[in-house]
Amino acid sequence: MVRRAEDRGAEELRPISIEGAVQRHPLGSVLIRMGETQVLCAATVEDSVPPFLKGTGQGWVTAEYGMLPTSTQTRTPREGGRARAVEIQRLIGRSLRAVTQLETLGERTIRVDCDVLQADGGTRTASITGGFLALAQALHRMKEEGVIVRVPLKDQVAAVSVGLVQGEILLDLDYREDAMADVDMNVVMTGSGDFVEIQGTAEEGAFTRQELDELLDLAWKGIRRIHEIQLEFLKSQGLC
Repeated sequence: MVRRAEDRGAEELRPISIEGAVQRHPLGSVLIRMGETQVLCAATVEDSVPPFLKGTGQGWVTAEYGMLPTSTQTRTPREGGRARAVEIQRLIGRSLRAVTQLETLGERTIRVDCDVLQADGGTRTASITGGFLALAQALHRMKEEGVIVRVPLKDQVAAVSVGLVQGEILLDLDYREDAMADVDMNVVMTGSGDFVEIQGTAEEGAFTRQELDELLDLAWKGIRRIHEIQLEFLKSQGLC
């Protein structure tokens, strides 16, 4: 059996806390903590869209992702791992667009910035979970200000990691567990239980169909709990 930090069970999430309205200027902002991982997510609105959407009346949701140099134990250069950052921010953007009715935004872009203040595994999944809440705040603010007539959200979206570590399937890996995982998987899922994205990789060898099913089942359970936490936050903010 893998000994987890704070004697956490194999199917147990790290402690999650969400703080809202942490920045003055964005229309939406949250600080999400999942264990020792901390991500600041902020949503801003631009009165323009990418060239391929001009004249369509449709809006766009996109994301940017970055890690502060001192978010890791050893300082990371600001431009280091740029290709990885691009891949992650595309994942965040796809996840947020999956639950947004872009045609009701008008020709506007909502940009969600996800800045990792402290990294201990699961930064992309925390960014998706927190990014959705920042997006929801921004959309409600736009409705209150009369910019849009209704909040164009179809569903929630959240994400979590799962992995096979020393023969055991674990939920919500921290950095130490991720580093020694035989299989590492990130799962993005809507509140309706539909999958947006599944990223799974065997570090050495391969994994079986049964292991895949077990990984997905555990991710499904974990994200269900995260959806509940999201709803609790939205209710506390008067957003649902």
